[in-house]
Amino acid sequence: VGGGPAGCTCALYTSRADLSTVILDKNPASGALAITSHIANYPGVDRTMSGAELLERMKDQAVQYGTRYERAQVFMIDVKSDETGDERYTKCVYTPDYTVKARSLVLATGAMGRVGKPFPGEKELLGSGVSYCATCDGAFYRDAVVAVYGASTEAIEEALYLTKFAKTLHWITSVDISRETESGLERNKVLDQDLLAQLYDCENVEHLEQTRLVEVQGDPMTGVTGVKVRRRGAQEDELIEVEGAFIYGAGGGSKPMTDFCQSKVELDESGGVIVDEDMKTSCDGVFAIGDIRNTDYKQVVVAASDGCIAAMSIEKFLNNRKMVKVDWIHK
Repeated sequence: VGGGPAGCTCALYTSRADLSTVILDKNPASGALAITSHIANYPGVDRTMSGAELLERMKDQAVQYGTRYERAQVFMIDVKSDETGDERYTKCVYTPDYTVKARSLVLATGAMGRVGKPFPGEKELLGSGVSYCATCDGAFYRDAVVAVYGASTEAIEEALYLTKFAKTLHWITSVDISRETESGLERNKVLDQDLLAQLYDCENVEHLEQTRLVEVQGDPMTGVTGVKVRRRGAQEDELIEVEGAFIYGAGGGSKPMTDFCQSKVELDESGGVIVDEDMKTSCDGVFAIGDIRNTDYKQVVVAASDGCIAAMSIEKFLNNRKMVKVDWIHK
């Protein structure tokens, strides 16, 4: 479940081991790798390659070796024979359109959820104008007015993507991004300076510094109508009319996506799925890889490594081996 670098690597290895493999992927454009503009630290990859390009290559390679790739939203899983009623296919994955039965299951949905207390109206309007993924939803806001909240490189990348569609983009940051010094204008060095310069160059971007997001307004049936903000020093809130609100607050984009499996496997205090060195979860035959583990090392190369380890563990598990096989000759 999940078609990011972890899931695709795992599928490549299990397919090479002649194990029937299916990837269920909600949206190939919604993961952390897919929204990365350039990949500069993945071995052997040119730094001009985008995350989306690398992910497409990973997916194609897995498919070439026999993986079946499906676009599907998974909303629930069963992981034991007493739940599935099947002693052989003890795992069931449920989507709105069909059910997939399997002997082993890999959780690889990543960590793109929002961390922290939601703003008033955010939770109620999520999916009805509130979004955490510009690449997923940006095209819905062609010629519209939108707001992006967040002072992070992630927020800047998402805002840049939205400028292709939005008529006006209000970039709201609660901190100073730039300030006047004796030597001139100084910008926040924590942020990607090239991306920041690109965003400032966009004619359809209006930047509101030192401004807090107070509330998202609208109705779940009709969508977002505006955001309430308060500028530093102001006595009253200000309403900005927008049709979309993209929120990337502190910690945004790093919450493990475990809504579909929370009651089935053990999680740690941060919400990450607990695994052992073989990527096994607390449930026999269920493995978890990549950012869903919520480690500090959220890197493409680490996710791919997780996928490889899980695949070898699965092959050992399904064939009752005591040792892993390093790789397989695929005819």
